[in-house]
Amino acid sequence: MTTKPGPLPPPLPRCPCSVDGGDQAKTYADCCGRYLDDGEAVPTAEALMRSRYTAYTLSREEYLLATWHRSTRPDSLGLGSAPRSRWLGLEVRRHEQRGADHAAVEFVARYKVGGGRAHRLHEISQFVCEAGQWFYMNGNIAIAENTSDL
Repeated sequence: MTTKPGPLPPPLPRCPCSVDGGDQAKTYADCCGRYLDDGEAVPTAEALMRSRYTAYTLSREEYLLATWHRSTRPDSLGLGSAPRSRWLGLEVRRHEQRGADHAAVEFVARYKVGGGRAHRLHEISQFVCEAGQWFYMNGNIAIAENTSDL
């Protein structure tokens, strides 16, 4: 006697950093969940930037502070007290390795605060690798604009 397999579980949600769609969209567990939840070492500055974007979408301040270099890290981000942003998407425009332990990542993140207008954050972030661990150093805002087309 053969039995029919039960229904398949629903697929895991797509990782917030996976805005590429198609074959490049990954589940949270297969993408940034490895770093945020499982403590796996982040292999590149781009992967760290994507995981930090995901941490912002989930209000994971502890992860953001832990991955911020101690020389530039604030005491807190106040994510629990500020109006919550709704993150709409991420586009990585460029990842540039600048030697073995320095890198830059250019990205555009889209978000809304409350029921307000959509905004774009266009930043070029600097990263450093120490003892095999990547850290966010700082970022330069390239373009910050309101947009009504989102």
